[in-house]
Amino acid sequence: MKLYHCKGARSLRAVWMLEEMGLDYELTVLPFPPRMFQKEYLGINPLGTIPWLVDGEARLSESSAICQYLGETYGPTDLIVHPGEADYAAYLNWMFFSDATATFPQTLVLRYTQLEPEERRVPQVAEDYRKWFLGRMRFVDLGLEGRDYLAAGRFTAADITVGYAVYLARRLNIEKELSPRVLDWFARITARDAFKRADERS
Repeated sequence: MKLYHCKGARSLRAVWMLEEMGLDYELTVLPFPPRMFQKEYLGINPLGTIPWLVDGEARLSESSAICQYLGETYGPTDLIVHPGEADYAAYLNWMFFSDATATFPQTLVLRYTQLEPEERRVPQVAEDYRKWFLGRMRFVDLGLEGRDYLAAGRFTAADITVGYAVYLARRLNIEKELSPRVLDWFARITARDAFKRADERS
């Protein structure tokens, strides 16, 4: 099993999941974004995006899907919430929320504050999407009310995938604008040894 990864990128979700499960894997760390700085990578992943997991005949490009794939393929593991469990619907919603709702606005903040050349940066776009992200994270705050974790009363892949959004918020210098409950949850999940190992590789 081989994972293509960039330091600090959403591929951290996959590294974290692999470390939580104690799976053997090969990690290839590329410059970000690889489609610009390592163009031969397009011959491996035509999208040029990160992550890219190669596992036998399987090829996966979506970080949250990789977490689900690993849990279902190499489990059983408590990191996955299954049909029939009380929080299955909530778990699935968090898994999709993590990218479609939480991380998406952050990518625009990142692009228009750090990645684009100075003359192409658009402060208004960055500010609008910063507010969008913070607004969406209020849903996480509500979801954690009376809970230590997002689903099923235990640490799951949902915490990994949504937790990455807070990790990225640190890079964007907006972490402190999140609620105390979200920050406490993030501190709790990132105190795990598997996260520390994953972060060292990121």
